[in-house]
Amino acid sequence: RQNYYYVGGNSKFYGAVLIRYRRQDFSAMEHYGGVSPAWPFSYEEFEPWYSKAEQLFRVRGALGEDPTEPFHSIPYAFGPVPDEPPIARARAELKGLGLHPASLPLGVDIDAWLKDGKTGWDAFPNTGAGKVDAQTGPLAAALADRNVELETGAHVEYLEASSDVRTIAAVHYRQNGTLKKVTPKLVILSAGAVNSAVILLRSPSPDGKGLANRSDQVGRNFMNHNSSAMLAIDPRRRNTSVYQKTLMLNDYYLSDGKGGKPLGNVQLLGKIDGHILRANVRLAPQFALDFMAGHAVDWYLMCEDLPDPESRIMVDGKDIVMQWRRSNMQSLDGLTKVMRENFRACGYPIVLSRPFDKRTPSHQCGTVKM
Repeated sequence: RQNYYYVGGNSKFYGAVLIRYRRQDFSAMEHYGGVSPAWPFSYEEFEPWYSKAEQLFRVRGALGEDPTEPFHSIPYAFGPVPDEPPIARARAELKGLGLHPASLPLGVDIDAWLKDGKTGWDAFPNTGAGKVDAQTGPLAAALADRNVELETGAHVEYLEASSDVRTIAAVHYRQNGTLKKVTPKLVILSAGAVNSAVILLRSPSPDGKGLANRSDQVGRNFMNHNSSAMLAIDPRRRNTSVYQKTLMLNDYYLSDGKGGKPLGNVQLLGKIDGHILRANVRLAPQFALDFMAGHAVDWYLMCEDLPDPESRIMVDGKDIVMQWRRSNMQSLDGLTKVMRENFRACGYPIVLSRPFDKRTPSHQCGTVKM
């Protein structure tokens, strides 16, 4: 399912991280759980569009820190969001191990964000101009054109194909309880991996399988990152960070660090507090959770999921059925192991981790091929 039905979609609560895929991501890549297929175009073909998107999202970042960073034809327009002191220390500790911590590219104007309150932006919605999401970035730019209008409160029911079933003749949607339709010259379906598949599957077709689905592949090959939260805790040092999320590590993204297969990306989470921990550790006393959160640096470990035809989105009447079959969990296990060792080597004697479950498929992809 999509988690957030607002203007801006899932980006309203995202962490504002805008990392480019690496050049190698566009080629077939062998993982522990199988092969990640090649894209139908190269990084070089895609690169100019990355640059345009970074301008629309007003991305802040730094080039030259991450050896895996691909070529940029246009540098970032703004410098990176600065590390807070505990995070600057963590950066130095990781560098001391011979690793390459790098500044996260972020769609955040940190001064504007902090004017509205001393909070992190990760999982917090933007109500002003501080965090650039899909609404406050590209959509706002599009709406400046008098030929662009935004219809809100509209739920697309299905697409109507032309008589030859080669183009879309109409979009049928429900708004304020009334079924309406629009007949544009061009229709772009960009409703996320779940709902794009659902719209096609619910659209009438001659064979009854849904539009663009003669191959029976619509909804299949659903993927979502395999990920874990990891808390590196030093009871002797408080983490006084407010926003925290400024650092990433890609030393294990293209290999396991020893010439083996890829593991994944590591980046900071927004600062976790005791009340957030309470949602997952209900029996622990609050003072213990507050102490743990106050002395932890909070990390997000993210690894690839791989396509599987039986991992799929289906419709059952009005219900959406997500049958997610995870793959490549060996990479997450390996990344968890190596990062636990690294953080202990940095002086954090307690390292805790917990995988994210299937309730939050916010990194969804697959289901509808190009």
